Amino acid sequence: MSVLLALLLASTHLPPAPGCYVHRDWDGRIARSREVVAYWRETNPCPSTGRTSGRCPGYEVNHKVPLFCGGADAPRNLEWLTRREHVAFHRAMKQCPPSRR
Repeated sequence: MSVLLALLLASTHLPPAPGCYVHRDWDGRIARSREVVAYWRETNPCPSTGRTSGRCPGYEVNHKVPLFCGGADAPRNLEWLTRREHVAFHRAMKQCPPSRR
């Protein structure tokens, strides 16, 4: 394991999911990957248009387990939510549940 990877893994609060590590930027924030979303959309077309690229009116990509709760920026942690559902989800998740701290 490279030293850089070991440092990245040590900087996370929760252990990463098997086969995945949490990449952080220089400010310590979880770095999001456009490639992950693009890959996920290839097999999960937009519910409103049926397309695998471009805009998806009325829907947003959501992390099932938020990044700030230790969720992975990985396809298995993504889902489509309507804008209203997405806002409600993040209001409910302002703090991580005790099981995710």
